[in-house]
Amino acid sequence: MRIVFSRKGFDSSAGDGASPIVDGRPLSLPIPAGAASDTTYGELGLGEHARAASRGRYGPEDACHHDPMFLADGTCLFGQCGAAQTHLANRGVGRGDVFLFFGLFREEETGEPHHRIFGFLEVEEVVALAGKRAPAEIRELGHPHALAMHAANDAIYRGPGRMASHASESLRLTVPGGPPSLWRRPDWLQHGGLTYHDRADRWLPGAQLRSVARGQEFVADIGTRRAPRAWLDTVLTEIGSPGA
Repeated sequence: MRIVFSRKGFDSSAGDGASPIVDGRPLSLPIPAGAASDTTYGELGLGEHARAASRGRYGPEDACHHDPMFLADGTCLFGQCGAAQTHLANRGVGRGDVFLFFGLFREEETGEPHHRIFGFLEVEEVVALAGKRAPAEIRELGHPHALAMHAANDAIYRGPGRMASHASESLRLTVPGGPPSLWRRPDWLQHGGLTYHDRADRWLPGAQLRSVARGQEFVADIGTRRAPRAWLDTVLTEIGSPGA
């Protein structure tokens, strides 16, 4: 089994700001559309939040890359392509693996920017799009990777998933008071156990990890180990919790 820490949403390079936490709820702002899109920030109810986070660069009428897409029936659709998809494929990510989506967030204008987990996807199916159209039901939903190919190896991951309804402290990755890239790491996650984080100087005393500044998909192959599975169960339960 694999856990994929998947970076998504606004940040300093994509969107020019952090996604907001509003009334205790993390609202992940999709990145601006770079290719096909049938969705605007306004249609997702995120128009004014996008305007504030980007300091006016984007607003309700601007198209966004609505991905991952969380559906009302408890299904999540997530598209990936290019080098990031090659990395996932080379690591064997597929049915039975779990994506933990994280991003840069801050509470209101003066809140501390930090990384936090805001949703998950348990993979049931990988839909390879190379040389063929996406299934009709995915196209009808307007998923951006179903509307047009983004790269020759485009794929859509599908399965149960949901977004967190509250900004739980246990879903926060960044250490208190630290820069966003300085994470608290679970005891089971050790040097050599997370792709793109091979350098020994990233694994710090006090169960801390200095995460890489760039990159989208970081894969931890946990095999059949109990400790990471127990940690994952706790995270999924917390995401599904209604909060206070």
